[in-house]
Amino acid sequence: MAHDIHISAEFVKGATKPEHFPESSLPEIAMIGRSNVGKSSLINTLVRHSRMARVSNTPGKTQEINFFVTDMNFMLVDLPGYGYARRSKDQRQLFSELIRAYVLNRPQLVVTCILVDARHDPQPLDLAMLEELELGGRRYAILLTKCDKLKPTALVEREQQVRDLVVNCEFLVDVVPTSSETGLGRHQLLGLIKRIVNLSS
Repeated sequence: MAHDIHISAEFVKGATKPEHFPESSLPEIAMIGRSNVGKSSLINTLVRHSRMARVSNTPGKTQEINFFVTDMNFMLVDLPGYGYARRSKDQRQLFSELIRAYVLNRPQLVVTCILVDARHDPQPLDLAMLEELELGGRRYAILLTKCDKLKPTALVEREQQVRDLVVNCEFLVDVVPTSSETGLGRHQLLGLIKRIVNLSS
């Protein structure tokens, strides 16, 4: 059995405007994905805390950028889910502008983790986010979520499909299958984060 990695995190603040982003010299790891992709559950699994990030049966509950400081010398950042249809058009536009301001311009951001539901093909909004980060020269990783819902052969096929999709991408760090239910990918993700944080220090 692999040695477990312990990490603790504390909420710092939530931001609804770029001027609300905290002043910090810590490198930041951001999590982003569609509103129902399981982002909050994965964050809670990462830090072994069942209620750190808000988990809800109602997609789109995260309506601000939430910053958490960790004891591993980085900030974990929970971004609003994109693509939630029941928000107003103006609200979706505001969220889009807030997310873009953060992921493209935040100097402390060292990698953005794009969460993609492994049960489905990557959606147009996922691909748009990937393309925006690639064109912006910003490092990112793709985290496949809910992998416990797939049979092993189907998971291998999905991972290969995604890797083939991004084979020519310059700023992709890795593709990591994960599961909040089983803990799959937790050690790999923490290892990826540690490598990037060390490179950035």
